[in-house]
Amino acid sequence: MFFLLLSLSGFAQRYGEIGLIGGGMYYLGDLNPGKQFMLTKPAFGGFIRHNFDERLSVRGAVMFGSVKGDDAVSNQDPLRNLNFESKITDFSGTIEVNFFDYFIGSMRHFVTPYMYGGATLFLFNPKGNVNGSLTELRPLLTEGQSEPYSKVGFAIPFGIGFKYSLNSFLGMSLDWGMRKTFTDYLDDVSTTYYLDLVGTSPGEVADPAVELASDPTRLHNAGMQRGDSAYNDWYSVVSVSISVRLNYLERERCLNIFY
Repeated sequence: MFFLLLSLSGFAQRYGEIGLIGGGMYYLGDLNPGKQFMLTKPAFGGFIRHNFDERLSVRGAVMFGSVKGDDAVSNQDPLRNLNFESKITDFSGTIEVNFFDYFIGSMRHFVTPYMYGGATLFLFNPKGNVNGSLTELRPLLTEGQSEPYSKVGFAIPFGIGFKYSLNSFLGMSLDWGMRKTFTDYLDDVSTTYYLDLVGTSPGEVADPAVELASDPTRLHNAGMQRGDSAYNDWYSVVSVSISVRLNYLERERCLNIFY
């Protein structure tokens, strides 16, 4: 279907766009299984888009944001009392399909809903509040891992949105998208506790920083459930973008009276 649409785009509106993105980013995982928009943090970035025709386009984008989770806020597991926050650098490539004919500058086809999907590579590094200061959690091996997990992840982005042509060269879009990741350590929580801390004093078993990062309430022993490794973490982006139309070096012509 993709190559068929490419072959049919010879008489269509073909142009590029470059733009800026601003919005919010939030996380879904062990510390927040399902509350949308909880602890949303600012996000921003930029993108380029190529429009094959009035229905099909591809977009490459980079976004910078952060995600945060806290048992004390979500009330998911007060006896666990874990928290984290992580900066996210998101590189994505997506295919966009407009529900209606649309292009910037049209007086007839100036608005459309659309959906998109593609691939994302992202960078993350969770940190937790340990003794009142943000501490990088990955090197602490808080679940007794044999080696640290990777700070580079892959995700499947998908979402829906609306596009609107502001004038002959400016366009605006609003979208809400999810990122289904392939890691369960976006929040540094996945499997089980590995320290026996019930009834111990700080520093009695391990480094106090490791103890506090792994089990701040000191109410768990090795093998007790800390997270749910059956489900990977997600993060979501809600954004507004403004783009400038870039006409290619080809002569524009009127396609039909409706345009």
